[in-house]
Amino acid sequence: MERSGQDKNEALYLNVQARGAVLQDTVQTAIVHALQTLPIAKMMHYQVKQVDGTLEDVQFARPAHRIVALHGSTPLQVHALGINAANQTEGHRFLAPSVLTIGNADQYAAELLKNKVMANFNERRASIEAELLKAANGDTVLMPSNLLDEVTALVEWPTVYACHFDAEFLEVPQECLILTMQTNQKYFALTDAAGKLRNRFLIVSNIETATPQSIIQGNERVVRPRLSDARFFFQQDQKRPLSSRVADLDKVVYHNQLGTQLERTKRVGAIATAIATDLQSKGSAVNPKQVARAAELAKTDLLTDMVGEFPELQGIMGSYYAAHDGEDAEVAAACSEHYQPRFAGDALPSSMTGTVLAIADKLETLVGIWGVGLAPTGDKDPYALRRHALGICRLLLEKNLSCSLPELLELARAQFKQPGVQEKADPAAIYVFVIDRLRAYLRDQTETGKPFTTAEIDAVLSQEPKQLNDLMDRLRAVREFNALPESAQLAAANKRISNILKKTTTPIPSQCSAVALKLPAEIALHGALQKAVPLLDAAYAQRQFVTLLRTLVDLSQPLEEFFADVMVMDPDPALRDNRLALLQQLHHQMNLVADLGTLA
Repeated sequence: MERSGQDKNEALYLNVQARGAVLQDTVQTAIVHALQTLPIAKMMHYQVKQVDGTLEDVQFARPAHRIVALHGSTPLQVHALGINAANQTEGHRFLAPSVLTIGNADQYAAELLKNKVMANFNERRASIEAELLKAANGDTVLMPSNLLDEVTALVEWPTVYACHFDAEFLEVPQECLILTMQTNQKYFALTDAAGKLRNRFLIVSNIETATPQSIIQGNERVVRPRLSDARFFFQQDQKRPLSSRVADLDKVVYHNQLGTQLERTKRVGAIATAIATDLQSKGSAVNPKQVARAAELAKTDLLTDMVGEFPELQGIMGSYYAAHDGEDAEVAAACSEHYQPRFAGDALPSSMTGTVLAIADKLETLVGIWGVGLAPTGDKDPYALRRHALGICRLLLEKNLSCSLPELLELARAQFKQPGVQEKADPAAIYVFVIDRLRAYLRDQTETGKPFTTAEIDAVLSQEPKQLNDLMDRLRAVREFNALPESAQLAAANKRISNILKKTTTPIPSQCSAVALKLPAEIALHGALQKAVPLLDAAYAQRQFVTLLRTLVDLSQPLEEFFADVMVMDPDPALRDNRLALLQQLHHQMNLVADLGTLA
């Protein structure tokens, strides 16, 4: 036992030498545990006949035939999935169908490679990606990571072939065709330089052959009915306008405590219209009537055949169908854009109608789900409230919208008439939750390649800002202020003033009386403050935050002399209260942009 450090930093250390575990004694447990913890959604149940003739019940993704377990050249005694491990495996089922004996564990990958099996997942994935790009012949390959991973796991010796489908299917929205090929067939779609879908696609086969015509024709034959289904859904959906589906939303339950999708649509519409009206009164180019119409139609595509088959297309199909119905262009775009941003880093809506509707939709979800007691806990967030909160922040900040976040939360809460929802949906608690997501977002932002510090972010957010659209300007101003020679002294003084005011239990006068000032230092500080106030207020009104913080530099010397020569908590109550009033007024002016005390 050893002791280190002193006082609060004192610690005790115990040095223990643990004997290493014997591989043969632990490998069985380790392998079984690893197999049991694989993230396999659906297990196959089957039986494996043992040497003594008995049948062993096994659960795994697919029946396993062999297990290789070697330590160097020594086979390990392992039994798993009904199989006894050995040093033998097999090559590619068709290209090299032979039993291989692995002499050494280090030779495993090389021996399989000789027999047309690329064992390393990352190497196989890289090979597929390279072959896809080569076969694209200048076109863009759509290869989302999840699809690339899935295809990599399906093949041993990947070979890419190019196939075609009839050009007549291109009349269907390309998102439908792409999703059909990716989801159902694991194909890779191709687009031209303008992003338009080609009627050519790529497949990754597990067979390498000089005569791949039958493979190509087979895949082309298989994809045709899939694309035909997509075209049928699209044509059928267009026979009925979205507006005729609004009433049917009342048949779809949104949440058992929050009512139907029609009730939700009405709540979103009320929130969106109120936001649009407020922004319009402030000079923003947004049409409340368009916003109301978009809110009415936004969820109707959930009732279409295409979205029923491919839920990932919700919103996207709404935009196509709204345009087909002759709806206003912004209304049609908002049917899709109101889901944005769908994930971190996603694009924001391009139209004001889509922007306002996106805010309203996320507010309704956030407040409603919070109001039924399903606020995120730990890593559990089934309704993606963290994503919705961040989306609201990004929309307000990046779109430069002068909306009050507390007022938006209160507006959303007022739309819920269900018992108990308004009581549980505490706007103050939700505000803190949203600001926490904003804090994480701001940490990832940079200015001239340098991320903002935690102190800079806390200085701005500790003021509990109601509007978020000027946060970046405030952060930039705080960063510039922090680089000034006088910033450290001003920040320390501000923190000292905060502590004095917090400890004061008696009421502080709202104004400092100039005639009651006695000492030269307090008279000088009051004079400097009175001179600075008009400049500070004017700079704040014009959102010139850098100018405002630079103006505070003139208060640095008077402040230093004040604390050197003046006893704030004077025994004379009149003197004490007057000095506290002076500090309170000074504190307010110093913290218009941010709480500078957090920089101390």
